[in-house]
Amino acid sequence: MLQITLQNIEESLKQLPYSLQVEVFHYIEFLKSNYAKQSLEDSEVKQPKKRDGFGIWQGKISMSEDFNAPMEEFEEYI
Repeated sequence: MLQITLQNIEESLKQLPYSLQVEVFHYIEFLKSNYAKQSLEDSEVKQPKKRDGFGIWQGKISMSEDFNAPMEEFEEYI
């Protein structure tokens, strides 16, 4: 089993070329920033997940009674 220690990480990092060491550093910064965001999200009150699918617009949209009636603008074409 792989033992991860700071010494092992440091030795592995030293074996990489400088350009890859910089990439590793950037990746560590990326992980730190995402972990900070994630821990903030976990500590905040979670909002209920928005519903999607059938029925999400129920009661919010209505059709006029004369929906199928011909429109005055198109009388000359009918």
